[in-house]
Amino acid sequence: MAGRTGARNAPGGPLDDDRRPGAQDIADELRERIRAGVLKAGDRLPTQATLAAQFDVERGTVRQALQLLEADGLLANRSKGSPPRIAPAAAGTDEPQSTMVTLSPRLVEAFRAPRVRIDAVCMTSETLMLALGEPLRLIYEGRMRPESIDVRILLPSRDIDLAFPVPVGDAAPDGDDPVHQRWLATRNAQGQVLRHNLRSLRTSPGIDVTVTFRALPFTPQMRLYLLNGEEALFSYYKVTRREEEIDSDTTLEMYAASDPQALAFSFERRAGHRDRAFVEDSQKWFDALWGTITSDLTLT
Repeated sequence: MAGRTGARNAPGGPLDDDRRPGAQDIADELRERIRAGVLKAGDRLPTQATLAAQFDVERGTVRQALQLLEADGLLANRSKGSPPRIAPAAAGTDEPQSTMVTLSPRLVEAFRAPRVRIDAVCMTSETLMLALGEPLRLIYEGRMRPESIDVRILLPSRDIDLAFPVPVGDAAPDGDDPVHQRWLATRNAQGQVLRHNLRSLRTSPGIDVTVTFRALPFTPQMRLYLLNGEEALFSYYKVTRREEEIDSDTTLEMYAASDPQALAFSFERRAGHRDRAFVEDSQKWFDALWGTITSDLTLT
């Protein structure tokens, strides 16, 4: 870079220069750290104060550098009071992570908004239920305080013939399908826990919470999470043939999808035209299902 009198330090170190770097210098250095893998997708940048001290500049210069990175689509979830994360689409970064690893920090960022809206399509509420643990903890600690939380979840109807999980071969002679009954019990129990955990926030003054379930007339082939209309997380269910224990006395061979390590692909409206189109079209798809062919769902 012009003006440098020495070689660049190893990625992660301050600039080796005999002058104070400008915003473009700092942005270039942070880009290099991203390309070198020192900063990975999902990682938070240091605070502005830390970066200002590291580069020996004013915080205003750091803010300008972050604006340059944001304009290039390298930063995600910029908000007041919280350092931004490296965007999944950052240069040289093409490493989607598991759904659970990806969803939890995204929910934390989504819950920083004053009005939170989470829409989900899934087989059960398990992943969402577990990923909500961190934002709920931060709310109880008083570190976040949204005004309202609206969660809408589409789950398969109890009355349909599921594509999975299903037993291999014929069901029991009397027509009772223990695989379906176990899935149904799991769907209901996890949904009830998720609803209870969210509704418990009503004890915090000023937080309005709504949790609604509706029933799909088909088996979803993927998980889809829509966060505040700004981000979509998409993950395929992968069906395998295996034996599972139904109860203490019964083991059945079945086709099922149980893939906690399934990769999640993130799309953000701010990341560019293709991502924006995916998020907006996914939201339209969800809203259309919600208002047309789905039905009321009671968790019993």
